[in-house]
Parts: sequence; C-alpha cells; structure tokens
Amino acid sequence: MTEILCIGNPIVDIYIDIDKDIAQKYGITEPAQHIDREIVDAILSDPLIDFSKVLRCSGGGAANVAKIAAMLGMNTIFSGCTGRDDLASFFEDEIKSAGVCAELIKSDNKTGICFACNISGGALRFAACPGAAHDFTEANISDEMISGAEVIVLDGYILSRRPLVQHILLKASRLGIPAALDAASVFQVKAKAEEILTYSRNFPLFIFMNADEAIAFYNTIKKVNDDNDTGAKYLNMTEKEKEAIILRDISPMLKIITDGELYPIIVVKLGGRGAVVFAGGSAYYEEAFAIIPRSTVGAGDAFCAAFVSAWIRGKSLSECAALGNKVAREILEVPGTRIKSAKLKTFAKYLQK
Repeated sequence: MTEILCIGNPIVDIYIDIDKDIAQKYGITEPAQHIDREIVDAILSDPLIDFSKVLRCSGGGAANVAKIAAMLGMNTIFSGCTGRDDLASFFEDEIKSAGVCAELIKSDNKTGICFACNISGGALRFAACPGAAHDFTEANISDEMISGAEVIVLDGYILSRRPLVQHILLKASRLGIPAALDAASVFQVKAKAEEILTYSRNFPLFIFMNADEAIAFYNTIKKVNDDNDTGAKYLNMTEKEKEAIILRDISPMLKIITDGELYPIIVVKLGGRGAVVFAGGSAYYEEAFAIIPRSTVGAGDAFCAAFVSAWIRGKSLSECAALGNKVAREILEVPGTRIKSAKLKTFAKYLQK
C-alpha cells in the first residue's frame, strides 16, 4: 500500500556560480522567478559559465518530499510530467535510487529545470523553467492512484493550475484521504492565500508554511499593507523577530482557522527556531537547535516529509514537528536533497517503532 503519494513538478536543480553581470544579462534579478526556455538554453550554452563541475540534483517540492520520505522507509510514489531528454533520465534515476516509485508522464516538451545561482557577492537566486511539468493535468490522475495513498503531498507551485488541484482534493476528500500542501513561496502565498484558506475549510488538509510565508498569508487575509505588497520589510528581520510576530500577531488567527475540527493542521516552520503546529484551536511549539547551514534548499521539503511520515506512523503532532526539525537539520548540511540514506537511518528506525 502507498503511504505517501507526491504530485508536483519534476525539476532538475542545477547549482551554478555566476557573476552579477551575467545574472543581469539573463534577467535573473529576483530571489525566485520563472524564466523562458530560450533563456535556459542560452545559459546552458554560455561559454562564461563553467558547467564542468556543476552540481545537479532532482528537485521540485513534492519530489523532494518523496525522496526524503522514501529514505525514511516510507512507501512513496511520485507522479508528474517530464520530457524525454537526458534531464528526465537523470531525475528518474535519482529519485528511484532513493527508493521512490516514479510514475512519470512523458511529454515532448523539455524537462523542468531550476538554476540555483550563487551570485558573486553572496546572493542566492533561483531561476526556474517548469517546462514539461505543466503538461501534467487532471486527466493524468486516476482513481486507483489516489485511493491507494494514506496522505497526498502537493507541490505548492501547482496551485496556479486550479482544475488539477481541485480534482485531486475532491477525489482525496471523498475517500477521506488528507492532502498536504506546502505554500512554496511568499509570492505564491500572496497570490493564492484566499484559495488556500478556502481549501482548508473544505478539504482535509495539512498546510506547511515558513515564517515569511505565514506572515504573507496573515497580511493577505487581513489585507494588511506590507511594504507595497512585497513583504520586503520582513526580509531583514531575524528568525527570532519573525517568531515573535507569528506567536504574538498571527497565532490567534491560525488558532481560529483550526478550531473545532481535525483539519486543517497548519505547520509554521521557523527555521533555526523550530516549528509551531496549529491544530484544534491550539498551538504546539517544538524548538530546534540552530546550525550554520551549507544550503537551505530542500530543508522545508525534508521537514514536510518527516512530519507527514511521523503522522502516518501514529506519532503525536509534537513528535511529528520534532522529527521534522531533526531531518531538516540534516538537509541543511548538504546541497539540495543530495543526502545519503545512511544519514537518515536513525530516523527511519524511529518511525518503525
């Protein structure tokens, strides 16, 4: 039986070092943005970028969750759409090697790609082109696929494809199967906050947000002006300051949203400060031990994978959050989700108890 079904955008992450001029040349100016395929091809053929030693890693939020959950010993399936190119083969081989059952639709478009750009001067920017991932539709979701799962994990970036999301949530809710949705980004939250709230009221749902996304969610729902609608004023706050805002201002609203029902369960990840879980009108705080990260990419997905895995195995919400913190901390020490399963062996044993 499938324990976790993950549905989302199959992406290959490529980590590159580029200078500011090259980033400006290709319009890579935002912390996270979409780029056209023509830009992707131009970057890949740019003689000024050294691709001989670049790191590649399977990516996409739901795929990352599937990969880490499989390493934790969970029976996991990932479904999405890739091209028929070398990147598709790389993606499939990598998630299968982690123990994931890959049920991939093939498209004539090219496989999705995301450049994790280390800009000279220390900035990290993400430029993604989903490519073939957008060819995955509700027609690719079968009753058998949904009915075999205990939890369905949705990539937050598919929120823009409303028919697909609603199709999955309706099928799952009719069978009493909860879905887990990661908010994906501040910009996604600001565009889809009302939809996320509506889904939380109508379907059995786990919602995962980081501190910035939780603040954006609150400000959007409450229609609070947060620095010309960008949330920029929060970017320079410390984790402790963001935590204070969440516990003081945002917590009451999230308690109301979750009051009186089993779902939704809302999880706010606080980075090095731990996590707060809102369920049944109450808040459960689980502290973490902060470390200096090598990379934060994939840490939130690892938290989600561990949390959902622990929940399926009957752990309390506090235990779920504690495991999420611990597994995320391991991912902080590697680029993306390129971690050896041996590093997660202790946690996998814990889930077997």
